[in-house]
Amino acid sequence: MNSLLISAASGMKARLESLDLLANNLANQASPGYKADRESYGLYISPEALEDLDASVLPWPPVAPVIERHWTDHSPGPLADTGNPLDIALAGKGFLEVQGPRGSLYTRSGALRLSPAGQLETQDGYPVLDTRQQPIKLQRGAQIVINEQGEIRQSGVAVATLRVVTFAQPAGLAKRNGLYFEATPADAPQAANAQVLQGRLEQANGAPAESAVRLISILRQFEMLQRAITIDSEMGQRASEIARVGG
Repeated sequence: MNSLLISAASGMKARLESLDLLANNLANQASPGYKADRESYGLYISPEALEDLDASVLPWPPVAPVIERHWTDHSPGPLADTGNPLDIALAGKGFLEVQGPRGSLYTRSGALRLSPAGQLETQDGYPVLDTRQQPIKLQRGAQIVINEQGEIRQSGVAVATLRVVTFAQPAGLAKRNGLYFEATPADAPQAANAQVLQGRLEQANGAPAESAVRLISILRQFEMLQRAITIDSEMGQRASEIARVGG
């Protein structure tokens, strides 16, 4: 396979991965607290290309564009008023800590609800934890007031305080199930100073207009690379025909 085909095929593969990320971001535009995934590109040079390099013919080995890694954009999304006392948004850096299937998970999605037993939980059924890292249980039917420090009061009595944490390196968090993040044992959570805003929700931070422009751009790049492969194939066929005629 020649260098053009290698580069074009690798470029098409990278664009397909970009489309998957972009499609997932667009699908989660309506998910409160969703953080968009993005990609970092790099160039790959295979060991075989270096071994076979003939500097008199090809001064540089063929390189293949690849997506080196995915990363999550933790920038804040816009806030929307909902008037629902169980909806909360975090203003500033921080995450709500919830109890996942295999330990603590962290999220910016504040669309909460009460279970039939009165337990405060996420829309996925994960219990929300207090500052003692215990699930929060509230009285159904009683007014719920949450102040900016995350303290929850019912009938004028403080019931619990939301556990809001932050991390020294949020980039090290691993995304789980779209709206949640998992920390490594080495990255311990720290108390955050984020304000808790009741009756509001943080929206997804991916701009739909920007995503639509990127979608069109990626599709056009894919079509150009596909056309390059077609042209290379046609040139190869014509070269073979000329060689047969000349022979």
